[in-house]
Amino acid sequence: MPDDVLLLPWHDHATSLGGATDGLEVHSWAEGEEAPSTDVLERVTFYVPQYLGGRSALEAMTRMPSLRTVQSLWAGVDAVWPFLPDGVALHNAAGVHDASTAELAVGLALARLRGLDEFARNQTTGSWLPRRNDAIADKRVLILGFGRIGQAIEQRLAGFECEVVRVARSARTLDDGRHVQAMSELPDLLPTVDVVILIVPATEETVGLVDSGFLALMRPGALLVNVARGPVVVTDDLVAALHDGRVRAALDVTDPEPLPADHPLWSAPGVLISPHIGGNSSAFEPRARRLVAAQIRRLRAGEPLDNLVARP
Repeated sequence: MPDDVLLLPWHDHATSLGGATDGLEVHSWAEGEEAPSTDVLERVTFYVPQYLGGRSALEAMTRMPSLRTVQSLWAGVDAVWPFLPDGVALHNAAGVHDASTAELAVGLALARLRGLDEFARNQTTGSWLPRRNDAIADKRVLILGFGRIGQAIEQRLAGFECEVVRVARSARTLDDGRHVQAMSELPDLLPTVDVVILIVPATEETVGLVDSGFLALMRPGALLVNVARGPVVVTDDLVAALHDGRVRAALDVTDPEPLPADHPLWSAPGVLISPHIGGNSSAFEPRARRLVAAQIRRLRAGEPLDNLVARP
């Protein structure tokens, strides 16, 4: 640990990380600032790229020959792999985004079911157009990808009087007796639910999972909520299903992303789109700092760091 050189995205690390960096060589690099000097980059061993810091924050890893550890502030690290040098350990931000993403997933579902996006548009023209919309109460909500964030989504749905169906790669029974069903059961499950919330990682198994066949199996008028990754959904197939009126959608992620202004998904009927802000709320920063502080303390103590991700 004495020879470690840390590069963090916070200038106030000495106070905001609770003393975890005391006595260490630490450099800071925040968005919009000039990159650290070559001398610094060549000596960095522990790096925390800035969340939403852009491509330059990731490309910098390729200029760090002494790098041993990268602590990502993303839960999904698919964007990090192309820039991570061989032999460098990558740790994700599992737990940091649970609250924010789960909150948005439920918020998007409620907003689209109750037509809040339509009422917001009506407000701009002063149009008083009351109508009866769907409640989430009495609905069956399928959470596809029942990991940490999936569990956080279920916790936030607990007071809404809906039934939750849990689906993951393989079936299992949780400690409290709740059952998680396998993805292989989706063909039988999709016609029985009213809302499908996607929170799977982007893998060979999940990219393109929600295609025309998947959408055709969904109950007519069902709602698709994507807070996972854009490529999990085949965009052209979703646009066609929206125009057919078979499904509705609420999307925090899209493919492509950012979504071009002239893309037909923007104007498709029955869709609500937010610009990939699932984890980017006021809940993010304190959780991110607590994670990094804990990881630095483990590093100093010679202990294994949490959230190690296996290279695909």
